[in-house]
Amino acid sequence: MEKITDWKALWRELVDIKARSRNSVSNEEQDVDAWCKKARDFKEGVKRRWKKPDSSRDFILSKMNPDATVLDIGAGTGAWTGLIAPHVRRVTAVEPSPSMIRVMRESLDEEGITNVDIIQGGWPDVAVDAHDFSLCSHAMYGYPDLPVFIRRMVACTRDICFLLLRAPLPNGIRSEAAQHIWGQPLDSPNFTIAYNILLQMGIYAHVQMENTGLWKSRTSSTLEEALHSMKRFLGLNATAEHDGYLLKLLQRRLTLKNGRYIWPPEVRSALIYWHPEK
Repeated sequence: MEKITDWKALWRELVDIKARSRNSVSNEEQDVDAWCKKARDFKEGVKRRWKKPDSSRDFILSKMNPDATVLDIGAGTGAWTGLIAPHVRRVTAVEPSPSMIRVMRESLDEEGITNVDIIQGGWPDVAVDAHDFSLCSHAMYGYPDLPVFIRRMVACTRDICFLLLRAPLPNGIRSEAAQHIWGQPLDSPNFTIAYNILLQMGIYAHVQMENTGLWKSRTSSTLEEALHSMKRFLGLNATAEHDGYLLKLLQRRLTLKNGRYIWPPEVRSALIYWHPEK
């Protein structure tokens, strides 16, 4: 009989792998806000993706009411905050990056939204009051102890907790690389691991896959660029040990079209939600 997966340990291990990859830059670069030069591009990327409707936004908005308060954890440039704020009494946006907060404030000012409180800090360490709803959209991947992250959400939520996470295909190109390198196909902290952690915590949450399908395919100008992207994602920047295998994998699974290499689509978003039991 195979050993039961320690989902909490797997989440922590994958978070640590990504952290080591990020920390391979110089100490001077580490001290700079990582989003300093990317916050505006991040905002524009979200705007492009949100031109199409999706079921997660529709579903979450359907649960809001004019008297509600909402906690947006890892609010980024404020896309969710700006979407929800007109439908509720108050939103508290928690975000550690000063650059993201600066762009968020500009966006809220442009939209004339005034019912938002912004707290600079990282979850779960910030102090906030209880809210009716809490939301974390793809902002939990850097925190190694997911149960602590979730328990803090539960403690601050009266009605519904919402989590949005990556849900990769089991046969995706990065999953295939992870299987070869680590002996298991889970390439990153993601939906599969998080949901199993919730089950181990006694939280039987609902799941809704976004109806927009898989995310748009990424492209690379060269195989070398694709290799760099793959190694960065898997936290392999500091080693060339797997370069030969990864290049062959990329050559096999990427498609050359109009001078660019097209990655196969392999990820969608999963919405997890539940009512906290106090």
